[in-house]
Amino acid sequence: MPICIPDSLPAVDVLRNENVFVMTSTRANTQEIRPLKLLFLNLMPKKIETENQFLRLLSNSSLQVNIQLLRIDQRESKNTPVEHLNSFYCDFEDIREQNFDGLIITGAPLGKVAFSDVVYWPKLAEIITWAKDHVTSTMFVCWAVQAALNVLYDLPKFTRSQKLSGVYQHQILQPNAILTRGFDDTFLAPHSRNADFPIDKIKNYTDLNILAESEITGPYLMATADKRMAFVTGHPEYDSFTLANEYSRDLKAGINPEIPYNYFPENNPDLTPKATWRSHAYLLFSNWLNYYVYQLTPFDLTTRNLTIDD
Repeated sequence: MPICIPDSLPAVDVLRNENVFVMTSTRANTQEIRPLKLLFLNLMPKKIETENQFLRLLSNSSLQVNIQLLRIDQRESKNTPVEHLNSFYCDFEDIREQNFDGLIITGAPLGKVAFSDVVYWPKLAEIITWAKDHVTSTMFVCWAVQAALNVLYDLPKFTRSQKLSGVYQHQILQPNAILTRGFDDTFLAPHSRNADFPIDKIKNYTDLNILAESEITGPYLMATADKRMAFVTGHPEYDSFTLANEYSRDLKAGINPEIPYNYFPENNPDLTPKATWRSHAYLLFSNWLNYYVYQLTPFDLTTRNLTIDD
């Protein structure tokens, strides 16, 4: 949460120049508080597992957040009971006229599938476009980053020759960026994707700020200057055993995958992996909720098109 200090205190300007969030007494005295409305578009096959992973991270905040689960369509799921979907998920048509403080769009196992071959691509493109006027800040995760770059910046799909899987070291590029506030200069985060995000394409064809990257994985955290969109190319939400389960699944499928990088102790799949990225993941979501959503969102969400004051 921000610190609240007198308007005329010299520290106000000093701290703001360092990109430290400060709330003046004037603003604090006129601020009204309400629960945040967060929309969660779950594209992963194992809906319940993914819900648990993301909600765990979102819960690590003093803010009250009301979650609305959203499904892309009503097709039958092989991994989630239909009763669960019908009970807890809504369809886009149910919320199309509403506004939300935040939206998270998850990854999907579609790294090798052309956008035109994704059965729900038109609906997803519609939701991404809709969010620009109806959501204060949207977070795209893994494959959703690739989808958003195509819809918003007309970037084509870039596919890696070999799947990226493992836990990689990343570097902070902008020390005062509020999305990475509190991060160590270097931090670990898991990746599991066939998608590629060439740094030259990001720099030359988008207006995104690259906040963290890895020499191996490329850009990891990116955001628009107005904080309306955040892009996470990895999977900070993953549990300790998620990569192990994916590796075992691919082995059984005869894909002959490589052992996830820097994940199993001694690079031995028989040994129990540890979550070495958990603290960074909690901090990332806490920062996004606080600085990209809560501090920017208007108190009144009933306006059709969201306008956000600086």
